[in-house]
Amino acid sequence: MSKKIEFLKSLASLSESDIKAKVTEDELRLKKLHFAHGITPLENPMSIRILRKDIARLKTELKKRATA
Repeated sequence: MSKKIEFLKSLASLSESDIKAKVTEDELRLKKLHFAHGITPLENPMSIRILRKDIARLKTELKKRATA
């Protein structure tokens, strides 16, 4: 749980453009992980789920800032 809390605290210091850049970077990394997992199984397939949740947290933060 501490990684999640650290991740959320680090978001507070980022600007909206930094968060958008991180979202696109992470989405590209997620596509690469899915592709790699399709060819040969990943050593840690949970990394896909963790990355997907991180992207969702980033998008939630962007939406929260847009409505505020």
